[in-house]
Amino acid sequence: MTQAFDSKIFLSTVSSRPGVYQMLNKNNDIIYIGKAKNLKKRLTSYFRKNTSVKTNSLVSQINEIQVVITDTESDALILESNLIKKHQPRYNILFRDDKSYPYVYAAISHAFPCLRFYRGGRNLPGKYFGPFPSVGSVRETLNLLQKVFLLRSCNDIFFKNRTRPCLQYQIKRCSAPCVDYISAANYEQDFQNALAFLEGKNEQLLAALQVKMDQAAKELNYELAAKYRDQITNLRMIQKNQYMVKGKRNLDLVVVTIKADLACVYLLIIREGRILGSKVFFPDIKMNEQQDEELLSAFIKQYYLNKINDLPDIIVVNSEVSEKTLLEQALQAQQQRKIRLQRVSRGDLSKWYTLAERSAEQSILSRLSTRKNYHKKFNKLKEELKLENEIQRIECFDISHHRGEATVASCVVFETQGPVNSLYRHFNIENSTIGDDYAAMREVLTRRYLKIKKSEGRLPDLLLIDGGKGQLSEAKKVMEELQLTDIPICAIAKGKTRKPGLETLFLSEQDIPIILSPDSPSLHLLQQVRDEAHRFAITHNRSKIKKARNTSKLETIPGIGTKRRQALLKHFGGIQAVMQASVEEIARAPGISHELAQIIYDALQP
Repeated sequence: MTQAFDSKIFLSTVSSRPGVYQMLNKNNDIIYIGKAKNLKKRLTSYFRKNTSVKTNSLVSQINEIQVVITDTESDALILESNLIKKHQPRYNILFRDDKSYPYVYAAISHAFPCLRFYRGGRNLPGKYFGPFPSVGSVRETLNLLQKVFLLRSCNDIFFKNRTRPCLQYQIKRCSAPCVDYISAANYEQDFQNALAFLEGKNEQLLAALQVKMDQAAKELNYELAAKYRDQITNLRMIQKNQYMVKGKRNLDLVVVTIKADLACVYLLIIREGRILGSKVFFPDIKMNEQQDEELLSAFIKQYYLNKINDLPDIIVVNSEVSEKTLLEQALQAQQQRKIRLQRVSRGDLSKWYTLAERSAEQSILSRLSTRKNYHKKFNKLKEELKLENEIQRIECFDISHHRGEATVASCVVFETQGPVNSLYRHFNIENSTIGDDYAAMREVLTRRYLKIKKSEGRLPDLLLIDGGKGQLSEAKKVMEELQLTDIPICAIAKGKTRKPGLETLFLSEQDIPIILSPDSPSLHLLQQVRDEAHRFAITHNRSKIKKARNTSKLETIPGIGTKRRQALLKHFGGIQAVMQASVEEIARAPGISHELAQIIYDALQP
């Protein structure tokens, strides 16, 4: 039996130096990570009387506290950020997006250079524009530049092997430099104009294009003049739809909005005085009005610390930031330049702030509306299925395979706020007969709920199965064997025409099937959950098949490394010839003994 945590003994030995502390529960799971300038003082505060409900809940689960001593509080701040991203403790405020920013990359070394989407380290020769807040904003920018300047978007191999223009030329998205429909000099001019646009030199670009249009008209080259005219018109339309910040500054605007128990962080990214896009974050923790400073501090630590090359000089926020000075010092040490955190003020940023604030409020209202909608659907489902207990959690399973190959199962989880992607699971079916969906369903349910019973995980309030009476029968047998008969099971079977709205529901607790109205919100919920399980299963199945197609059978044989594999393929000319060879023939290949040849032969035979 686990011994109860003794806070007095622990606190008597804790250092007063800066550091990071990790709180673990009885299962040795990290439930909270924090940092402190004085570890002893900070940890003592958790065990005082009159603490918050959240703190009481946290302390009640502590079984062990581990500390890491650091030289400075700034070091502790960076270490805390790294550990939170790695372990994602349930009591920390978590922001799930931790990818690097995408950029527009200009490969300027090519005779006919192009602009491409790029994400990763900026170590390739060329120019980078951004960062952009999302892939969508990069795609939109590239599409816009192709429309205005007719730049190619193909890769170099495709470009070299063209003998006639592709579809991009036909739809007026490319000037077809691959087949010399445009000279290198004219293409280079269009490319430089695109770079000027990306650099924010809109007025200079428009003035230059105006001069060229007038010159072409004077020379009676009306086709060229019309081209410049169209570019000017399109650029002015783009400029008309954009706010501009004076001075062409680079900054991020971070707005926090809290309503009910839900918090939203809205990030607006501005580069060269123009908006590049926005991102919305909903932290994975319930909020209250007193936590906005904590929320901002957590966001800045998780989002900006340890990011390279992507930080603006100014991060503008709409609220006070706890530990502002410490965060600025940590960011400055990381970037080797000054990074300022400042409150939003009136002036040229007011338009941006108004836009961000309205967008944040709309995002959070939309999220709250979606949650209410799911609540209504869950309540309606309980009524229409005539279930005794409230439905707070639905788990749905589906089986997928391709002609019996790569059989997999999926489990998706829906709660009253919607799909919980972090709880999705897929299973490789290995112990069931190929093509036997009933056996596969039996295997996945056994594995799933046997594991939950052992680890005391959370069980669903409704188990949904994609299938009919047969799948329902298998599910009932599994749940009876595991003594989980109090969980209602519902099988959703498609109608004869397999059209949505004609499904039949079979319940474990009822003998008579249920057919809901095609416009029933309950049916729509079940369809959404089932379709999500199907999508998740078939995606994994295709991924598994693709991986198998791209993997040589020789790679799975013990004792066959890269060199021997290459020697075999070179000796026989391909994998098919190796599979058809005898043991003696395989042994003639360089580096292959007779014993190893026997192992290879046995492994390759069906």
